[in-house]
Amino acid sequence: MSRHRFVRNLALTNPQDDFEALSDGGEDENNEITPEQLAQMNSVREHIRAVIGPPKRSGISDKEIDDASWEYYFDLDQTMDHILEIQGRRNAAKERQAAKEREKQEKMAAMTGNARVGALRAGAPTKTSPKKSGKASGAATPVAAKMDQMDADMLALGLQDSTPLVMDTEEPPKISLAREKLLEEAKRAISGQGGDKLSLSIVIIGHVDAGKSTLVGRLMYDLGSIDQRKRAQTERSSEKMGKASFSWAWEMDSGVEERNRGITIDMAQSVLSLPNRTIVVLDAPGHKDFVPNMISGASQADTALLVVDATNGEFEAGFDKGGQTREHLLLVRSLGVQQLIVAVNKLDTVAWSEDRYNEIKESLGNFLVQSGFQQSKTSFVPVAGFLGVNLVDRLQPEATELEKWYTGPTLVETLDKLDPPGRAIEAPFRFPITNLFKGQNAASSGVAVSGKLVSGVVQVGERVRVVPGDESAVIKLIMADGESLPWAAAGSNVDIYLSNIDPIHLTIGSVLCPTSAVVPLVASFIAQVIIFDQSYPITVGASAELFHQSQNIPVTIVPLETLDRITGATIKSNPRVLSKGMSAKIRVAVRGSTISESSASASHARLPIETFKDNKDMGRILLRRNGETIAAGIILSLE
Repeated sequence: MSRHRFVRNLALTNPQDDFEALSDGGEDENNEITPEQLAQMNSVREHIRAVIGPPKRSGISDKEIDDASWEYYFDLDQTMDHILEIQGRRNAAKERQAAKEREKQEKMAAMTGNARVGALRAGAPTKTSPKKSGKASGAATPVAAKMDQMDADMLALGLQDSTPLVMDTEEPPKISLAREKLLEEAKRAISGQGGDKLSLSIVIIGHVDAGKSTLVGRLMYDLGSIDQRKRAQTERSSEKMGKASFSWAWEMDSGVEERNRGITIDMAQSVLSLPNRTIVVLDAPGHKDFVPNMISGASQADTALLVVDATNGEFEAGFDKGGQTREHLLLVRSLGVQQLIVAVNKLDTVAWSEDRYNEIKESLGNFLVQSGFQQSKTSFVPVAGFLGVNLVDRLQPEATELEKWYTGPTLVETLDKLDPPGRAIEAPFRFPITNLFKGQNAASSGVAVSGKLVSGVVQVGERVRVVPGDESAVIKLIMADGESLPWAAAGSNVDIYLSNIDPIHLTIGSVLCPTSAVVPLVASFIAQVIIFDQSYPITVGASAELFHQSQNIPVTIVPLETLDRITGATIKSNPRVLSKGMSAKIRVAVRGSTISESSASASHARLPIETFKDNKDMGRILLRRNGETIAAGIILSLE
């Protein structure tokens, strides 16, 4: 699971005991432990070890556990809280020490750069020819950089570390496959040939408190993606905060604010390995305040799983005007999602009523058809996420009532039959950046970006262009679910590590593309959109927020034509207003982009996009205003 909050797993050294032995070398005879107490102490220690792991991994000695157990008179909960507190303090200390080490290394790297500049100014060589040795000629060789006069003076005054400055002259990786061979391998992998599982991504959507994160957390546990030790830690932490009912949701909601508020805020990512599919799960927030985060996740998804709350009144609250069920469905459909699974959740709260299930199915079914979802690509599954009923199986005692009227597939069986959409492998490489972070170890050091390849293929060693901007970088490493890949193709959700680029040139919403096929950068374009329900109609010069892939920017809208929704014929030119249900052709201009702008500022007021005809994923847009989605459509032409 990945939320792009990159926290290191620290390997702790042997810690010093917090409890020291008695100074007199012995204990008072009245405090001598009895056999019954010893048995209790051993039991407490075994339970705690099952949660935190062995001493070497947890950093907690048996003596510390026994001392805490004795202090709290073998109370398991109090002893566990005390041990976790000790472990937390030590982890924090290790984190501070690691931060100091990183700061020191960054200072050394900056000094190395200064020394290199001084050497260049002095005309000194910055790299020496490799000498003949037993090492391969292509191996990286660290070369000491010559100091300039200022560095020498600072060193003489003791104001600079005397450690020799070293430059990293590691050569970037080389391309290993010709494009024809790469395309051949990509097509074979995507089609499932050679025993590879079909791969696709799914976004979890629905109204707030529908049970989305709880369902995903329970599903991950039942499929073996979460081990027992981690599960026990999550349960104990949720109970300690008085939020035991959120324990399954906490497997996905790892942020402090998310756990305190009991809602999903950021996108969370995990991977499910099914018998025939590998599914990247994107858990989206359901609260209306975080719709932009939901859109960012939905733009990376191939399919969607809608979770609705079957509790009386709760489904209606999410489905009626103002609820997020309708808006989420419109958003994912506008972003190109065609396959949909509807999980009717919390059926245990209505005594597994078949009538309630059919009522929800009928209400949603009519709306889905109106929204453009085909019945053949829509599935309904009754579940109880917290209890795990009908997720992987129906072996729970609570499933007895469900089996009286439902004999269809489980949620996992339904997921395992999803068909990946067509992939634009032969199109130019396009990779919209959804997140930026820094690698945390030697193998994955440097700046990294995450997102989904919307088209094309890319491999390690390939040079790519960053748009907007006039910068390029070399692909150093490609990672997916913790594994290094030699290449990636359209449809892959990956992390890409870059070299030979300053992170200042990378932003969320930028697009990586080939240097030979750069994505267009424009300030305005023509689009065809469908107007949704809205509080105020769209007039000439109306302001809105444009959502494209993972970025959102302010724009100005100018209506050009109203169109017939069936034939596409022009009904009226230059309409004064656009209202609900209309199909229209509009001009969208990035706000602030004028002819008088300098080239530098204009580059920031332009958008890397393509027409829908050239690239379907890069050619879809959403328009929002005042917290509501007002229109969605496709890009027809660039200006």
